[in-house]
Amino acid sequence: MSAAGKSMVVFGIYLLLLGLTLLIAPNALLVTFGNPPTSEPWIRVLGVVVMLLAYYYARAGREGVVPFCRWTVHARLAVPVFFVAFVVLGLARPTLILFALPDLAGAIWTHLALRAESPSASSPPIGTSPGAARPTL
Repeated sequence: MSAAGKSMVVFGIYLLLLGLTLLIAPNALLVTFGNPPTSEPWIRVLGVVVMLLAYYYARAGREGVVPFCRWTVHARLAVPVFFVAFVVLGLARPTLILFALPDLAGAIWTHLALRAESPSASSPPIGTSPGAARPTL
């Protein structure tokens, strides 16, 4: 498995654990981060969605689906931007930003791994001419 694939699998495991927590014991997580407990079903629905995302991350990492890995870098970098905006707008407590840290760290790890695994700038990808455009992250 490539380094980028490994980063995706590790992030998938994180998402699986987060999703299971949201599904089984959401209030333990909410209270730990200074939020009020809830009995609404939506937090558990979110847990299911997060677990399904975990599946996509782990499978893409194991299968080496490089385009998906690249897309997740972009999406995971958006998470801190949105979470900080929610806090600044008074829609969430500052502890929400802590949930963005794994996304930020995972995105950086995957990006660096993809960059290290890509062909060097001096040699174009196989099957392309030296002047051909190279795909970017």
